[in-house]
Amino acid sequence: MNLYSVEEKDYSGKRVFMRVDFNVPIKEGKVVDDTRIKASLPTIKYLLEKGASLILASHLGRPKGKVVPEMSLKVVAERLQELLGKEVKFVPDCIGDEVKKAVENLQKGEVLLLENLRFHKEEEEGDENFAKELASYGDAYVNDAFGTCHRKHASVYTIAKFCEDVAAGFLIKKEVEVLTKLLTDPEKPFLLILGGAKVIDKIGIIKNLLDKVDTIITGGVMAYTFIRAKNWEIGDSKIEEEAIPLAKEIIREINKRHLEFHTPLDHIITNKVSEDAHYFPTERGTIPLGWIGVDIGPQAIEEYVDCINRAKTIFWNGPMGIYEIKPFAKGTLEIAKAIANTDAFSVVGGGDSVAAVNEAGVADKISHICTGGGASLEFLSKGTLPGIEILQKK
Repeated sequence: MNLYSVEEKDYSGKRVFMRVDFNVPIKEGKVVDDTRIKASLPTIKYLLEKGASLILASHLGRPKGKVVPEMSLKVVAERLQELLGKEVKFVPDCIGDEVKKAVENLQKGEVLLLENLRFHKEEEEGDENFAKELASYGDAYVNDAFGTCHRKHASVYTIAKFCEDVAAGFLIKKEVEVLTKLLTDPEKPFLLILGGAKVIDKIGIIKNLLDKVDTIITGGVMAYTFIRAKNWEIGDSKIEEEAIPLAKEIIREINKRHLEFHTPLDHIITNKVSEDAHYFPTERGTIPLGWIGVDIGPQAIEEYVDCINRAKTIFWNGPMGIYEIKPFAKGTLEIAKAIANTDAFSVVGGGDSVAAVNEAGVADKISHICTGGGASLEFLSKGTLPGIEILQKK
């Protein structure tokens, strides 16, 4: 994929409007995980070194077009200032006269962060007038917010109509390069690990990768939906009833191609989903009535680790169970550790999967951690994203 890159452009003396992804968790007025801020630093520093002034724009949370003080980017500006080691100016809106004045006063080498784009409903609507005003702040547009590139939002997609000079930052370039490798040239055997809640969200990636992958292993609600599609008992486990016909269709396609496809051999089950619940492993792949599957069991972990050890390329999205409750997190953490212990080219995407590799202390042993779970799934489903298309060379 041939994208315009910041390295090909001259930014000396220019004001650059840069879309970043600062959608970070905030607690008690502090940023509690600055991974996404740090991911944007290489592009920010590069543009400043090349003599640009920067207008940074991001969303935070889902304020639904209203001003929500708890979702202000002001604390993010403070954290960015600490990480950059230089002043980051902040303006309490992203459009209007106050913003225009702050932009006009911006000097070479200075950084300005705008307030949460989603405080205006026009951002998510992809509104042209809103996009036009954002575009007017810069002489050039740079996008380094991979996690939002699957959205046709004003600052991600519509803005390109009003910008002659567009480019991808280093983060987007890296994400596209890694995911394109999975689509076009994965080293075999290629293992796809899918967990989490929704089969429907992952249908596209399964269908698009069927000709590429050798093995698929499943966990979470996804696994129970597939188990039900095989007509096995899953007790009171949560499933997607409406996705069962799709799951059956996928199983038929997998069998037709003679691929390895694994649902858990056994499960951790409980009669209530809570920290203090009584839980134990099943002896086989069915779950009795009145019980709920909440994690993959010991036999499943052993089988899945064997699949991981045989793989040369791995993509993982979604936990193996109800990961956020500690007694039900073991399967997910064991998968994270097993991936880290292989020599395979490993890519992890999705919030819970990324949290698991961090909690297991193995993030540095993963070949690539995607900054956008939804964006990475959609890219692997379609081979492109709206926010990437606008950065492509014509």
